[in-house]
Order: sequence, then structure tokens, then C-alpha cells
Amino acid sequence: MISTSHPTVSARTAIVTGGTSGIGAGVSRTLAADGWQVFAATASRAEIASFTPTAGVMPMHIDVTDQASVDGALAAIEGDLAGLVNCAGIIQRDGAEFQIDNFRQTLEVNLVGTMRMCLAVKPRLIAGAAIVNMASMLSTFGSAAVPGYSASKGGVAQLTKSLAAAWASHHVRVNAVAPGWISTPLTQPLQEVDATSAQILQRTPMRRWGRADEIGVVVRFLLSDEARFMTGAVVPVDGGYSAV
Repeated sequence: MISTSHPTVSARTAIVTGGTSGIGAGVSRTLAADGWQVFAATASRAEIASFTPTAGVMPMHIDVTDQASVDGALAAIEGDLAGLVNCAGIIQRDGAEFQIDNFRQTLEVNLVGTMRMCLAVKPRLIAGAAIVNMASMLSTFGSAAVPGYSASKGGVAQLTKSLAAAWASHHVRVNAVAPGWISTPLTQPLQEVDATSAQILQRTPMRRWGRADEIGVVVRFLLSDEARFMTGAVVPVDGGYSAV
């Protein structure tokens, strides 16, 4: 059940979109364990209803494709924010992204949704705050299977650099993480096909799937003051996949 109260933020408060499952959930848990207050946002009411209570993490409904949803959620939070992590994303396999409506939908969630959140949160960010966007190894490589996802993630990488340049004078840093093959519900169908999983692991020098919390610790660093001279970076966390 979504609270109708107005939560007051602490000195270290972040919104994590896509924050109740997959990589986003790993990020939410990692930040909360480090003392952050996290609003884990999702467009899925079912995920909110089934969310396991976690200290420091409050689930919140936000549909990043809907400006009214974004504005309404932000209006329910009092105070300023120290961070935004854009993990909300979709991928449509089996050739679906070659259909123009599906292609458009993927870009609307992954790329336009990221920009929508950045613009909406910007006035609420304290000096020294940071944004971390979720790019992908497919920000660099193309994909014959998911052209919409690849295009959207390439766009996220360039958007990150553009906002970093635009907002540095406002004392807001903008970086991105580019995950490789991470074990999540989104990649579960690939993990279950032995031949596909074997091919992925053969290409990955560390010979294993990554974990969501391994993305979370990099996000935590990028949000922290230890990364205070980093902006416009796209950091690969892929077990060496992009190195070979």
C-alpha cells in the first residue's frame, strides 16, 4: 500500500527508478545499507504490493513515461534530494523491437524516461548532488536482436555526457554505469538456455554472470563525495566483456 503522507528527506536521500526489482533493487539495497534513505520507484503496482520491507527503502509508484505520475510522486516528497539513479528500463526480445511501436516504447521508457526524471528532479537536487544513469554494454555495441534497447542505451550514454556538461556549473554531477551480463529477472530467459549462457560466459573474461549488488556498489561510489571530480563518465561493470 502506498503511503499518502509526505515523507521528509534526510541529508542523503535518493530516488531509484526501477528500484524494486533487478539491478534497481540491488542499487536500492546497497544504498540503504550505507545509510541512504531510498525511494524505490516502479510503474508496477504489483511490485509495490509484493515488496519485501527493507530498512531505509520506501517503494513509490512512478511511471517514467507519464509526466503527471512523475510530478505527483515528487510532490509527495518534502525537502531536497542528494541523488537520482535511473534504472527503469525495458527490453523486448524475439524481434519485437523491429516493430515501430515497440521500438518507440523502448526508447520512451529507457531514454525519454531517463531525461524526464533528470529534468523533474534537477530543481530538487542539493549542491553536490549526483545523478547516475543506467547505460549498458550495448551503449557501445550494436545488437541484431534488440535495436530499440541498443539505441536507447547509446542515447543514455550521450545524454549522460550532455547533462554532465550542462549541469556542472550547477554543482550537479551526472555519470552512468554500463552493466554487462547481470543475473536479474530480465536476463533469466537467457540464463535458462544453456547454449546462450555458455556463449555469454565464454566471451566474459571473468566467466560468470554479474550480480545486482555489484552494480550497486559502483552506483554508491558515484553518488558519494569520493567521486566528486567525476562527471560525464560511463563506467563499465561487465566482467571484462567490453575489453575483448
